[in-house]
Amino acid sequence: MATYDSLKSGFESAGQGHVFAFWQNLSDAEKSDLLADLSQIDPARVSKIFKTATNAPPLTAENSKIEPLPESAVDSVLKSTPEKVKAWRETGLRLIAQGKVAVLLLAGGQGTRLGSSAPKGCYDIQLPSHKSLFQLQGERILRLQKVAKDAMGISTEVVIPWYVMTSAPTRAATESFFREHKFFGLKEENVFFFNQGILPAFSNDGKILLETKSSVAVAPDGNGGIYAALRKEGVISDLERRGIPYIHAYCVDNCLVKVADPLFIGAMVERNADSGVKVVPKAYAAEPVGVICRRNGRFGVVEYSEIDPKMAEQTKPDGSLIFNAANIANHYYTLDFLKKIDAKEDELEYHVARKKIKHVDVATGAEVKPEKPNGIKLELFIFDVIPFAERFAVLENARNEEFSPLKNAPGTPAGDNPETSRADILAQHHRFAVAAGAKIADGVELELSPLVTYDGEGLGVLHGVRVSTSTHVSNEAELKSLA
Repeated sequence: MATYDSLKSGFESAGQGHVFAFWQNLSDAEKSDLLADLSQIDPARVSKIFKTATNAPPLTAENSKIEPLPESAVDSVLKSTPEKVKAWRETGLRLIAQGKVAVLLLAGGQGTRLGSSAPKGCYDIQLPSHKSLFQLQGERILRLQKVAKDAMGISTEVVIPWYVMTSAPTRAATESFFREHKFFGLKEENVFFFNQGILPAFSNDGKILLETKSSVAVAPDGNGGIYAALRKEGVISDLERRGIPYIHAYCVDNCLVKVADPLFIGAMVERNADSGVKVVPKAYAAEPVGVICRRNGRFGVVEYSEIDPKMAEQTKPDGSLIFNAANIANHYYTLDFLKKIDAKEDELEYHVARKKIKHVDVATGAEVKPEKPNGIKLELFIFDVIPFAERFAVLENARNEEFSPLKNAPGTPAGDNPETSRADILAQHHRFAVAAGAKIADGVELELSPLVTYDGEGLGVLHGVRVSTSTHVSNEAELKSLA
């Protein structure tokens, strides 16, 4: 830990020396706590971030030129030939079998809006199996390793490392959950936990706020903080050690996510993209979702509130929306791109969130519990690096196969809740089985474990089989027993 003298000098030089206002009255334990907090903060860096973010002119219709994606940047699973889709998948499987693909999971959030204090990935959406989001995703990795190994006809082990970004409040509980469930069948050495970064909260005039006399008011730096965390927490070094050039990143709350999707990887590699995203068609023009497009000549995400309603309703000759590429927080990167982004921090635009922040008044020592926003928290979003891509690409996919976010509490009329997540997975499994030739009676629920099928493969034994009772197929032996 840095010393008192070195920290005090650094904070005073950055105009933040007030964080030591109560030093003389702190106990030895409290002094140690404060130094531990301050040693995690680069005062010059965070002060610069605050100044840049708060002085940036707001993006408006007047100073932003918003344009749709050029057709040349987009491939579509929905519109491509079966041969092309197969080729993408085969490329991805080959790279996975060669150990060239890793996965980044953004899992720092708690399930507060779902009525749970546990990490969101621990949530049970009430499938017949009662598997958590973490388990569904971990078992998909396990299955995909087998699929890639079999597809390439190799005898060596196939490994897809899983890098799990947590936060300070969720780290211990996440690791405990993984261990309790034996890492969902994966090898522990191939699961890497690391913490999302934090930034101090600021007063409106840029002073770091103290939560107590011996602690700093801090907040997560947004899911875009993953880029700095990859370096600081050793992920970049581990990827280099393993020789992995291709990375898939996603958020934990999408129950349909195809983790390390070989089709996505293959499509991006074929295009020689350094960064790319999956998108799905918007459900309707005014859907409250960000859109992948171009702003001022650069690729990026424009929030739905930034697009004029008349612009949002514009259509192509085929009737589809012009601004139709809904962002689903599903990203592809090369390792070289991630390393480049680490050096671009000064150019990243942090977002200002004005919040009610409990803190201690350094002049009086009184605790302040505001009733209205009194300070600023800064955050990055994972899509904020898109403008820095030199070879950006987009892959359009079917929404019902790729995207079912868990955002809202059970029973929420707006959807995106546990009930819709559950229904979307079971509907997908129904489609898988029917495509394999099964006949499923009305009202019957069929859950297929990820250990049985990743995205519909391996179900040939169901051809001609009638499924008349609700069933959870947990392994290949149970699958064969249905025949």
